[in-house]
Amino acid sequence: MRRLALLLLPLTLLFAACQSNNVTEDKSLKRFFDSAGVTGSFGLFDNAQGQFTIYNLPAFKDSAYLPASTFKIVNSLIGLQTGRISSTTMVIPWDGITRFYPLGDTAVGWNKDLSMKEAFQASAVPYYQAVARRIGKDTMQFWLDTLGYGQRYGKFKIGANLDTFWLDNSVKVTGDEQLGLVKKLYFDQLPFFKSTQQAVRNVMLQEENANYRLSYKTGWGFQPNGQPVGWIIGWIEENKHPYFFSLEVNGPNRSFDMRPVRIGILKGILQEMGFFKGKR
Repeated sequence: MRRLALLLLPLTLLFAACQSNNVTEDKSLKRFFDSAGVTGSFGLFDNAQGQFTIYNLPAFKDSAYLPASTFKIVNSLIGLQTGRISSTTMVIPWDGITRFYPLGDTAVGWNKDLSMKEAFQASAVPYYQAVARRIGKDTMQFWLDTLGYGQRYGKFKIGANLDTFWLDNSVKVTGDEQLGLVKKLYFDQLPFFKSTQQAVRNVMLQEENANYRLSYKTGWGFQPNGQPVGWIIGWIEENKHPYFFSLEVNGPNRSFDMRPVRIGILKGILQEMGFFKGKR
């Protein structure tokens, strides 16, 4: 495993794909962003056909933003792989400090003892900060280097901010990289045990019924200028075929509530594309 890990595994998908003319730019998707008063980008990869549908291609492949809580995917993988998280049921006790969500409301989903699965679903920052500290700086850096995570524009080095670097704009990722990450995760193509990748896929599952399975992780953070950034990255499966997506949203001001907007845009676009009926 360590020998394998010495090889960088870049997470990008789009550059090689563009050479084979399998990218469709769909500018009509702009209306989903406009109606919510936001800007951003979206990419969907149809794995069976090898086809991309992209809105705002320049931003999708070149604009990098803090990953915020989408980094919980990577943090979970490293934590499980190294044994710092023993299983998805491992509980880290609440430290008794009352914390708040970005808009100031009490983080009731965080202020309690949590298992990894519960922390992932609640997007609990304190749990995963504790995981990062347990992993340690050198081990975390090793795995980020192995993945090539956030290194599109140069190698990222963790400083004293081991438990905040994914939140404080120290590391940044593009929509293309995010899509590459979830695609490789789905197919067990990341340099982690298959059981580790399966465990993370399991906690990413958000909706399941006879027509589809929808798996994703959200993220919400702020650029240095205070402008909010939102993410949803993951996949939707219909008839056992996966379609991978990465949605990035830029809100107008710090008081903007990213929560309903991200999922609203994602589901609006997917519905427009004919998903949720089990006919894809």
